[in-house]
Amino acid sequence: MGSSTSGRAVETDSAITLQADEEPQPFAPARWDWDAVQRVLVLRLRSIGDTVLATPSLFALKRFLPHAEIDILVEDWVAPLLANHPHVNNVIELERGGVTKRMNVAREIRALRYDVVYNLHGGSTATFLTRATGAPYRVGFKTYQYAKLHNVLAPSPLLLWGQQKTHSVEQQLALLGWTGVPVSDRPRTRLGIAPEAAGSVIQHLEAAGLTDRKIALLHPAAAFDTKRWATKNFARVAEYLAERGYAPVAIAARHEAPLIDELVNEASVPILTLDLSLPEVSALASRSQIFVGNDSGIAHIAAAVGTPAVVIFGSSNIAHWRPWHRAAAEVVVEDLPCQPCHGYFCEKFPQPECILRVPVEKVIAAIERCLN
Repeated sequence: MGSSTSGRAVETDSAITLQADEEPQPFAPARWDWDAVQRVLVLRLRSIGDTVLATPSLFALKRFLPHAEIDILVEDWVAPLLANHPHVNNVIELERGGVTKRMNVAREIRALRYDVVYNLHGGSTATFLTRATGAPYRVGFKTYQYAKLHNVLAPSPLLLWGQQKTHSVEQQLALLGWTGVPVSDRPRTRLGIAPEAAGSVIQHLEAAGLTDRKIALLHPAAAFDTKRWATKNFARVAEYLAERGYAPVAIAARHEAPLIDELVNEASVPILTLDLSLPEVSALASRSQIFVGNDSGIAHIAAAVGTPAVVIFGSSNIAHWRPWHRAAAEVVVEDLPCQPCHGYFCEKFPQPECILRVPVEKVIAAIERCLN
């Protein structure tokens, strides 16, 4: 893709494609008798993006073990995202609330008598819950802080893939591949669309008179200022898309409503704003012709439902966190020596220049390439 000193657009769909006659391969021989495995649990705590990026591992497991029960444990607030997921039998929810809630879930998953448990997270809570299952095979990386609570330990995913950098998806797939699960084709992210969510979105679009319009989904929010492109820039993008015949629709979490209000006031074209649940976000993204937004969980949702996307990056590590797309996609980023960084705040400038310097023209050019 083109590059310049004022911004860079990067085509992101770079995963290796196998030839038609090639079968996906594991990284090592099976470490137990897979024919005897009936129940597998995957643990992946934290955010929307983390949950979406775990879905290639769910796909790989279900493909390898079509008759086994594949369950996943996630935090309760993101659990609705996995409603109607084709490769999950049960979604187990970890409620917020401290030790009591964790102990309740620990008892629940121990009673289910899993054969294999994969800890895709590595944090203290996920590791405690992995150990609490009492499963015969508890799989984690050697680098985990409490690695000794697992009894099957994988080496670095960099070593397994033979790469200097790995994406989050590749990192998680490596854990499976080390135990004999075929993963070499790097499966894409996937989400199911709940029928009731799809119906709700149709009602919203009908009420706004947009049923037959092409939809451009905008997401101007992000977790940190270092990942948030200027709202006025999103307004210019909305105006450009409206000129091309797309109806701009903007979404954000309820606590981010001021950003949406600012966007609507800044733009010279009508922008439909919607307050949606996570299943409804997935349904809306699947109906949209283009997604434009910051590096966020919503960008990963768009990728998982196959929506062409342009994602603006600031402080984040693109190699590790870019959306794992199944459609045309680009990342637009400003190259600075300090990028990537921890992202909680900017240590080098009064404002996060990495995201603020990304020019509108570069984003619009990336949109043109995706739409074409």
